[in-house]
Amino acid sequence: MKVEVVRAWPRRSESVWVELPADATVAQALAASGWKDDADIVACAVFGVRADGETVLHEGDRVELLRPLVADPKDARRRRAESTKTKPRP
Repeated sequence: MKVEVVRAWPRRSESVWVELPADATVAQALAASGWKDDADIVACAVFGVRADGETVLHEGDRVELLRPLVADPKDARRRRAESTKTKPRP
């Protein structure tokens, strides 16, 4: 079966299709991609759903390699909301 392994940075991304045996796992897909030892990887997901190394893959799945968050999403949203508030009129 073929699965896609994807990793992304703020302004670029890379993907590779790997050929795996039936009932292959996320760990096997990482090993086949050659990106297993990437220090920036903190977790994996399959189509956006968190997965571990033992998660069984299916034909056409997309394994996403996840990096650590740069900012807390709640804090970032709060800052954006604060910056768009209008000043009260006199």
